[in-house]
Amino acid sequence: MRKAVSQMLAVLLVALFLSCEQQSWESAMAAGQRAMQKGNYEEAERIFAVAVRKAEQQDGLHHRHVGVALSSEAQALAAQGKYVEAEPLYLQALKIYQDVHGENHVDVAATLNNLGVLHRMHGQYTQAEPLLVRALTIKERVLGPDHPDVALSLHNLGLLYVAQGQLEKAEPVYRRALAIREKALGPTDGEVGKSVEALAGLLHKMHREADAALYDARLAAFRKPQS
Repeated sequence: MRKAVSQMLAVLLVALFLSCEQQSWESAMAAGQRAMQKGNYEEAERIFAVAVRKAEQQDGLHHRHVGVALSSEAQALAAQGKYVEAEPLYLQALKIYQDVHGENHVDVAATLNNLGVLHRMHGQYTQAEPLLVRALTIKERVLGPDHPDVALSLHNLGLLYVAQGQLEKAEPVYRRALAIREKALGPTDGEVGKSVEALAGLLHKMHREADAALYDARLAAFRKPQS
């Protein structure tokens, strides 16, 4: 019975692979994103690898589509905790984006941000900080200081500072991210909730319970089931 199930799974995987090989880059990317949304990260990894090959065949080795597929494959790997395998894919995508767009572009910033997060999750804090700071600088220059993507980089920088135990450095970063998100997205947006939660947790770590209570109350409103 177990052998039959294994054989059936193998056949399904081969069928999936062949189906992916027959897809265009666009349809492969869409299938990979659907797998990511469902939490099927191994499946997404395989599909994005096919998308990389498709882009290389259709557009050449240094086309932006290759970078997008590489970045997506790296995200699928990182979601599985495969940080070592993800890093070279991000670096390859970064090189493509820099060649295509130059240094100051949102694709470059997004990849630097992802690399920084990858290093933070791997405990490589020294390597993470300059990547996150550079990503933030590019986003501020290209998108403006009050863009939600700037808030995302600030939030990730705050997470790094907390991981390093640099709580005083994290607080203004978190507060700025929260202010940007409230202004750009509205007070009830889910991203605002993430910033409120991060700031509340930070203030508790700093033993500033009275300050934290204000954000705890806001956080409770986000967690309240909608009627």
